[in-house]
Amino acid sequence: MFDGLSDRLGGVLKTLRGYGKLTETNIEASLRDVRLALLEADVNYVVVKDFIGRVKEKALGEEVLRSITPAQQFTKIVKDELARTLGGAASGLELRGRPAVVMLVGLQGSGKTTSVAKLARLLKDEGRNPFVVAADLVRPAAVLQLKMLSWDAGVECYDPAPGAERGAERGVVYDTARVCREALRVARSKGFDTVLVDTAGRLHVDTGLMEELAALKATLEPCEVLFVADAMTGQDAVTTALSFDRDVGITGIVLTKLDGDARGGAALSMRFTTGKPIKFAGVGEKLDALEPFHPERLAGRILGMGDVVTLVEKAHEAIDEDKARELDRKIRKDAFTLQDFLEQLQNIKRLGPLEGVLSMLPGFDQMKKRKGVKVNDKEIDRIEAIINSMTVEERLNPSVLNARRRIRIARGSGTRVEDVNRLVKQYSKVRQVMKKLAKPGGIDLRGLFQA
Repeated sequence: MFDGLSDRLGGVLKTLRGYGKLTETNIEASLRDVRLALLEADVNYVVVKDFIGRVKEKALGEEVLRSITPAQQFTKIVKDELARTLGGAASGLELRGRPAVVMLVGLQGSGKTTSVAKLARLLKDEGRNPFVVAADLVRPAAVLQLKMLSWDAGVECYDPAPGAERGAERGVVYDTARVCREALRVARSKGFDTVLVDTAGRLHVDTGLMEELAALKATLEPCEVLFVADAMTGQDAVTTALSFDRDVGITGIVLTKLDGDARGGAALSMRFTTGKPIKFAGVGEKLDALEPFHPERLAGRILGMGDVVTLVEKAHEAIDEDKARELDRKIRKDAFTLQDFLEQLQNIKRLGPLEGVLSMLPGFDQMKKRKGVKVNDKEIDRIEAIINSMTVEERLNPSVLNARRRIRIARGSGTRVEDVNRLVKQYSKVRQVMKKLAKPGGIDLRGLFQA
């Protein structure tokens, strides 16, 4: 995420470490590099000018702390101003009404339909009862796609008309406003507290699209109108957001594909340019890969500081507290088995792609570039296959794994005997670490779940 920008800013901060103090000369030199880095990241010129002005004012002003190094001073200022540019504080949904109606708008291909299902999944996990409405009756198979995604998310989807997606191919025009009015009636009768409406998009902004969305907004009276933008399109996404805000009126932004955005231009320009907060970020393809947008945390990640808070939150969601207590008990009794090892790997997988998880640790990105560390999620899949090819006895008591058993396990898992041997060695090393943790003064795993 934002690899290019992170590398350039990291280089600027590294250069500053060689200075004894901040002066107007070295600040100007550093800011020239920061300005170039932001422009190369496709950040809006007006945003860059405002950002550089604020950083310069604070770096030369009274806000600089004299007790820390120049690099630390400058890093803090840049981080604070990055967070401010991204929106300052996190901004959640303002759900009003019964049901609360949320419209998602945007161009075709921005990830709108998938974002509807992801948002429904997120709201359901937070205890709400969402109802998804397929109001995109233009794109072929859009209704069917949303129905399938809603099924996977475990939420109900309103189907406007059987075969509507096929009708769109034949050029049949449906009354979207009527469909949405009926969907609202159904939502009220069934007791849903939130309605998420997937609207039609186009390959480009046109008058017809905007008029349709404005009419739909007047019908639904939504409490939120979220513009869904592909972060990888950079300034094009910002320009399109301005058009939607002018003609329809948006209340917030969902940035998709943020995990694949190496530049960061859209994210850093969107709030300043539109005045609307980024409320959610899509960080993967799976339905649980939609996160509330936290400007300060993202600013830290851009500067290589990691994002430990988000990592801990993900761990709380992925790891069962009772199982963690049981694991702690096993570690203290030196009873950690291969089955436990498998369960911990599966917990790690639930946190998301391994490289994305590790990038939340401070300094990981720099270490990866400096030492050439390669992260491969397929390695976890290989380990899973090997352990799943073992008998219960072998998982609970790896000491029985003789040569004949290892050959059988390798064949059953589609791997080599060398892979099985390496796994057993890895397990032994993990177990040694666990023994150290269990000693007096070691880490109490139960402390992870204490407020």
